[in-house]
Parts: sequence; structure tokens; C-alpha cells
Amino acid sequence: MPRFTVHVRDEWLTVPCKDTSYTINWLGVEALKRYVKNKPDNGGIPQAKEVRFAARRCQGQGLLDADDIIEDVLEDNDFVELEIEGDTMSSDFIPSQPGINITLLIHCLNNVFVCFVQYIFLDGSSLSSTDLVNLGRCRYKIKVQKTQYFFNIKTGSIVSIFIFHSVYFVYGITTGFGKFARTVIPISKLKELQENLIRSHSAGLGRPLSPERTRMLLALRINVLAKGYSGISLETLHNMIQAFNASCLSYVPEKGTVGASGDLAPLAHLALGLMGEGKMWSPKSGWADAKYVLEAHGLKPVSLKPKEGLALINGTQMITSLGAEAVERAESIAMQADVIAALTLEVLKGTTKAFDSDIHELRPHPGQKEVALRFRALLDSDHHPSEIAESHRFCDRVQDAYTMRCCPQVHGVVNDTIAFVRNIINTEINSATDNPMVFSERGETISGGNFHGEYPAKALDYLAIGVHELASISERRIERLCNPSLSELPAFLVNEGGLNSGFMIAHCTAAALVSENKVLCHPSSVDSLSTSAATEDHVSMGGWAARKALRVIEHVEQVLAIELLAACQGIEFLRPVRTTTPLEKVYDLVRSVVKPWIKDRFMSADIEAVHRLLVDQKVWNVAKPYIEKYCTELLPESRPSSPTAFSLDPPTSPRKRVRHE
Repeated sequence: MPRFTVHVRDEWLTVPCKDTSYTINWLGVEALKRYVKNKPDNGGIPQAKEVRFAARRCQGQGLLDADDIIEDVLEDNDFVELEIEGDTMSSDFIPSQPGINITLLIHCLNNVFVCFVQYIFLDGSSLSSTDLVNLGRCRYKIKVQKTQYFFNIKTGSIVSIFIFHSVYFVYGITTGFGKFARTVIPISKLKELQENLIRSHSAGLGRPLSPERTRMLLALRINVLAKGYSGISLETLHNMIQAFNASCLSYVPEKGTVGASGDLAPLAHLALGLMGEGKMWSPKSGWADAKYVLEAHGLKPVSLKPKEGLALINGTQMITSLGAEAVERAESIAMQADVIAALTLEVLKGTTKAFDSDIHELRPHPGQKEVALRFRALLDSDHHPSEIAESHRFCDRVQDAYTMRCCPQVHGVVNDTIAFVRNIINTEINSATDNPMVFSERGETISGGNFHGEYPAKALDYLAIGVHELASISERRIERLCNPSLSELPAFLVNEGGLNSGFMIAHCTAAALVSENKVLCHPSSVDSLSTSAATEDHVSMGGWAARKALRVIEHVEQVLAIELLAACQGIEFLRPVRTTTPLEKVYDLVRSVVKPWIKDRFMSADIEAVHRLLVDQKVWNVAKPYIEKYCTELLPESRPSSPTAFSLDPPTSPRKRVRHE
């Protein structure tokens, strides 16, 4: 019997259809009847037949007419979205699914229709955090290099199968797991053993990872398996690549990993969907039963072979994929923090003397030198004169507060922290973190501890502590901008103070976010709880380290968004004099999304708009050409030693990207 999956508000409903000559209106009414049955108040719908609604086919978002005949416009197992008149689009529908990036959705939908798709070739050795984030954003699809790695994968799988048919007792292939490592499993039940492993370990809780982050998780697991030390078969790896390229993404709860033996619960949920069990998401279907999502894309569920269940869930890919995003966002906001602080210094009529290159050569930390260079490139100089700087050139102020004068020292160590963490994350991205390892050239498996997440856990705790300082010092600069006794500007940056409150509560919001960060910066990796009946008696807690690092970074972005808004508002009170050309361009960018503050108005939307500019790196993209031009005009010996001094891009990967039809 044909059946259709219909999305109504927050639920997916399966509607069987005895006769496909019925109309779309019948399908909608039938779905609404099923929806109200599950709601104690009928979902606020008095009579299903009286409800006016619009129906859309999920694939392509085509609007369906109520009088259309089902067999003329739908296929068996198709997905339909019902929009009830008076509702906004349902909260569980793809574009507004919590945590889903609308840009990702557009990229994924577009990839269905483009003739040429750009691929990243994975070999288990050369993937970078930048590549991984771009894979998450649906900018590339995946292929695996047909080189030595194919030989390793094939022979590793053969070794696993040989053990499967032999008298050897090998952990996870012919034995149970954890405390049950000494329990030998009959050969007739070894396939069931792998399937039970995935089902039992799918015990995570919390909100699901966004599709963007699930794509990163799946891509990273594919990269690790492509090294050829996990005993995975080419068939299973190929199925995973197909699922990734179609954006068929498992429901992966964000909570449940202790970071050793790897990220077991999240990776089990990832594997569960690939097996055709649990829930899955795709741009074509939205959230639905995994088997239906795979069917809708012409894909088959993975059928696990010896060791493959263990191979799919043993590793640090949850910690590392989230860590890759954290590193990329941290680097982006750190560079933009220099631009924002430079603008604030101009508004507060600070001096540029503290950024003299000779000062920083006497304490030559790479990050400190980079930040001082950026300030020199953006502030008053022969390259970019500033009318604001000229207006107070002969004032009696000798030096500025630490929040301005010490930016190279405070912001600089953040840059060095990010570089340190990036190195660890990129090493982890290309590491085999399975257990046991299958060494095909030796014809044996060896149990080890590469699954332990201590490296990325410690690094991400360190990252959170380092990046937080950008918000801490930014909040103090916001205070200086808002406080008339420190800024010589109107109180809270608004006219008619008292009638208007201006940036008063925006500053409070910044203070609240900084305070939250102080708690979130407590290292999770200093904790350990013994699990699995004391078999796994020391763990990293790296999953929480990664999640809270991302939360800290988001708070930092938001605090700096408030500072940028405040600095641009401060400029309004200094007109008609102007700042330097690059900083005027930054001001213009902000004013393209947020108008000047003339009187009190709803402010959250303004903060969110500027936050989006920072997330999209638009502030840096405006300032970057001026910094690069300044650097190219320096004498060679004065140029920055670090390759990241004025570049968002990590060193070029040797791996090639090509276009294929």
C-alpha cells in the first residue's frame, strides 16, 4: 500500500493511502486527523476538515494544489509539508530547525541541481580543520583517493574476516566489549554482536547536532576509516560516502560522550541511521525514519561485517569535529577583535604610540607582534591619516588604559593559543583513533588507547580560556565607551539621556555573557569518572570541552558585536571629523545593516545583525586588504614572521580539489 510522510507543525506523520486517485486535500485532512489525535487539546485545531492549509512537496518545495490527484504529483514514500493557515512555518521544518544553518540548507538543495560538484579527496592524512568546516557547510562532496589507502582498507577488512573464521580471540571481533572483553561470542552471532553494539550504545540525550555539524562528524569518520587501520570494508565506506554526498544525516544527540573509549554514544547514533534505524535528516525529506530517508535517495542501509560496528564508533571524531569548528571561529573572531578594538581606540581618542614596532621586538611573541602590526595598519599613519587622531594630537594625555594600550599583549596570546590548538586538532583529524587497530601488513590486530580524547579535550579547554579574554577586555572597553567620565561622550551613547537609556542594557548583556564565560572556562578535562565497570577507568570529558568551547566563542562574538555597535555609535558624536579609511569602511559596513541610534529602539535585532557580520567574517574582509597593503609596503625585515598575520587561510593543503560532472 502506498504511504506518504506528512509534516505538520512539530511532527512527522505516516499516512497510508489505499487509493492514489484521492486528492491532496484528502491527504492533508487525513494527516491533520492523525496530528490532533496525539494532542490533548487537539493542537488547537477544532475540526480537521475545516482547517485551511497549503501543501508542499519537500523535494524542490513545489506547491501542491488541493485538487491535485495524489498519483499525478507524488511518488510512494514522498515527503509533504503542511502549512496551516495562520501558522508560521512549523518549527520543526527544515529552514528553522533549531541549530540548522539556512545557508547549509541552500547549499544542500542547490547541490541536487548543479551539473558540476567540487570534491575533496580524503586520504586520512591531509584533511585540515578549514576543509572539515567547509565540508560541513556543504561546499564540497567527498571522494576517497584510490591509492595505498584502498589496499590498506581492503586487506584490513580481509584480516578481520580471517579472524572471524579462525579460532583467534580478538577484542570486538570475537569477544564482547568493555567489561565483556573476555566473553567469547559464538560465530553464528558475530554479526548480531556488531548490530547490538550500535543499538545499545545509541544512548545519547539532548538536542541533535545540526546537519552542518553532523556532516562534519560523518566526513571526519570517513577520513579516519580511509586510513585503512580500522578493518572496515570498501562497501561500507562507499555507503557512508554516498550518504554524506546526499546529506543523509543521522540524528545525533549532543550529550552522552565521556571522551574515552572515544565518542561512543554520538558515533553509535551516527552509525544507527546508516543502518536504516532511528531518525535521519536530508534536505529532501527533513526529519523522518532513517530507512525512508535512505530509500528516498536510492541508498541501502549499511549491513555490518566483522568488526565494523566497533570501527564505526571507536574514535574522537565528535570532540575533534566540533573542535575544528571552534578553532576556525576562534581565529576569525580574534582577527576581527583587533579591528573592533582599533575602532574603539579611535573613538576614545587613544594614542598609537603603544603599538610601535620597537616595543614589540623587545618581547617578540608572534601573536603580540601580529596584533601590534594590525593596529599600526588600521590606525593613524602616513598610509591612512585620521582626522580624529589629528584633533587630539596635542592633548595632555600621556598613556591609555590597559584595555587599549595592552591589546597586543592580551589579544596576542589568544592568537598563539589558537595556533597551538589548531596544530593539535589538525593532527587529531588525520589520526587513526580506533581500537583495536588492524595492521594488514602484519596480519594482526593490536589493542591500544588512541581513542582516548585527552589531547583534543585539553586543547579545547585551553582554547576556551584563551579566547574568553577577548570578551573580557572588550566588555571593559564597552564600559569606557558608555561612561561619560571616561569617554567624553554622552552617557550610554545617546542624546536626551534619561528619556533614552541608549547602550545601558547592551553593556549589561555583555557583562552577563562574560560572567557566563567565566564559569564555562572551568576545564572539563580536569574531571574523570570511571565507567564500564572500571574497565574505562580514566576518561577525558572532551565532548563537553568541545561544546562549551563553542559556546564561549559564540559569547565572545556577541560581546564584540556589542562593542562594534557602541564604537560606531560613538563616531556619530565625533562627526564631522573622520577616522582612517579602513575604519571608515568598517563603519560603513555596520551602517549597511544597522542605523545610527537616534532614540531608544528594540536593540536585540541590531546586535544579532552585527553578530552575523562577524560570523560571516565580513568585518575582517573589509579590513584585510588595507592590512595586506600596509604589510607589502614594509621593508622585508619588518614584515610579520607568522603566515597568519593577515590571512584567514591556513597553509595550502597539498591535496587537490577538482570538478566532476
